[in-house]
Amino acid sequence: MSRLAFKSAVYHGDMRLGELDVVPANGHSFQFPNNEIRIHRISPISERCPPLSILQTVSSFSVRCKLESSSPVEQANLINLHASCFYEFKTAVVLLGEEEIHLVAMPSKQKKFPCFWCFSVPLGLYESSLGLLNLRCLSIVFDLDETLIVANTMKSFEDRIDALRGWIARETDSVRLSGMSAELKRYIDDRALLKQYADSDCVMDNGKMYKVQLEEVPQLSDSHEKVVRPVIRLQERNTVLTRINPEIRDTSVLVRLRPAWDDLRSYLTAKGRKRFEVYVCTMAERDYALEMWRLLDPKHT
Repeated sequence: MSRLAFKSAVYHGDMRLGELDVVPANGHSFQFPNNEIRIHRISPISERCPPLSILQTVSSFSVRCKLESSSPVEQANLINLHASCFYEFKTAVVLLGEEEIHLVAMPSKQKKFPCFWCFSVPLGLYESSLGLLNLRCLSIVFDLDETLIVANTMKSFEDRIDALRGWIARETDSVRLSGMSAELKRYIDDRALLKQYADSDCVMDNGKMYKVQLEEVPQLSDSHEKVVRPVIRLQERNTVLTRINPEIRDTSVLVRLRPAWDDLRSYLTAKGRKRFEVYVCTMAERDYALEMWRLLDPKHT
């Protein structure tokens, strides 16, 4: 069989397009299950970079294998697939478990003998990268807690206050003691605000009464139920009081937003043009992360 390791039938859906030889690359053998190359979909068009450049950047492997035709009969469907992918900057995608095999159309000396190089990437990675390239933006991941926001429940306030009191009792340096005492006072004052909110849906701050405003949370999809949260925004304090589960008062949380966040958010959106695909990282649950991001980005920009 010379250097051609396996002959594999190529399908797009249920349609048989023809047959290609799977040629080992870089000294490593690769075989499609049952010697069948089953194309699941065609990728979106790359508007800026050839697919080969993207896959050489994001793939953990070099070329897994090459697909060539040694059939003496012209295979029109495969030639059309190759031409479409080659000239329109697209790839043919085969799903194998948790990875995608992208068939990249390569130049062929003889048009009737289409050639593809195969790259493997994790599910969704190629199209995610493609989307960012097409939009001319980058991914950026922010640590959420203690970075963009500081959020506390009644329980976390109590834990912080107990810990600070213990440190103060052991501290001998007067400068450090002064700083820790000021921090303790802030925690006690914030805990009192949170308790008012959790108990009565209103707070008294600097002699002014603030009552909750009901804010509807945008649904992520039709399968999600509509959520309306009781929220108090103390603009001068850069503080928001919200409830992760509107029905459970124990999920009330006091959130302090980073003061310079508005400036950073303006930079991220660059006067209306999306410059970054933004993600946040937290050890907490998804509902919490989504609510914190809603507070940081209320206009969904």
